[in-house]
Amino acid sequence: MDRRNKTKYDLEERLPDFSVSVINIVEALPNTRAGNHIAGQLIRSGTSVASNYGEAQSAESRKDFIHKIKISLKELRETLVWINMIQRKTLTANMEELGALITECDELIAIFVTCVKTAERNKDSKK
Repeated sequence: MDRRNKTKYDLEERLPDFSVSVINIVEALPNTRAGNHIAGQLIRSGTSVASNYGEAQSAESRKDFIHKIKISLKELRETLVWINMIQRKTLTANMEELGALITECDELIAIFVTCVKTAERNKDSKK
């Protein structure tokens, strides 16, 4: 994952890079029933995170922001499930890239969990 010397938490850079890495893994999956099924699921969940985050940046309210961030978090968790299946079944020869993708997904999940907690805490303190 090339972050082009950006800060560790620059989500506007990390999320598109994450989507590209997901696409790379999907394109390396075998053309089998299982490979095609997982590819379809993974491409949807793994590439939607960046667009959902973009929507959150234009949220109409704090509640809307939290909702959209939670959708991104849900998609990240689903993506991790599919990536773990690929790893366990060894559906790709590129295990190094897959390992890096798992690490990045774990880190992004942690960031989004913190983001939700912070936004909810700030929402509650405004009452």
